[in-house]
Amino acid sequence: MTKVAIFIDIQNVYYTVREAYGKNFDYNKFWAQATANRDVVNAFCYAIDKGDKKQREFQNILRTIGFNVKLKPLIQRSDGSAKGDWDVGIALDAMEHADQADVIVLVSGDGDFDLLVKKIRTQYHKKVEVYGVPQFTAATLMHEASEFIAIDKTLLLT
Repeated sequence: MTKVAIFIDIQNVYYTVREAYGKNFDYNKFWAQATANRDVVNAFCYAIDKGDKKQREFQNILRTIGFNVKLKPLIQRSDGSAKGDWDVGIALDAMEHADQADVIVLVSGDGDFDLLVKKIRTQYHKKVEVYGVPQFTAATLMHEASEFIAIDKTLLLT
């Protein structure tokens, strides 16, 4: 059976899906699609921890589906801006798990991941599926993917 490792940039998915469709991403439908006839080696969701109850409930739903949820605190800067970014963590985990899986699934439209996708595809010789909202996914990321899968109405909560 094909082995798959999944990496989801929750912040990117949340904002791009809301902007494009005014709805939420359906993690259950995604799980069913991405894992069909595959053995899940690992599945990670990366989120910023703001500490609110609704967010904790969402994270528990993700865990129930089968995801490992990784949290990072939201950093408030002295100028009032905030930072919460998992790009390096996602890249490190994807590289670490690349040799354990046949397929790497990345759910993000962030063009910063194009180098990661290229490296996994060319140096590890793995298939890399990228899921993203087409109009908010970097062209370079779509180009580097073995397969780009559009997040469309079939992957949204109704």
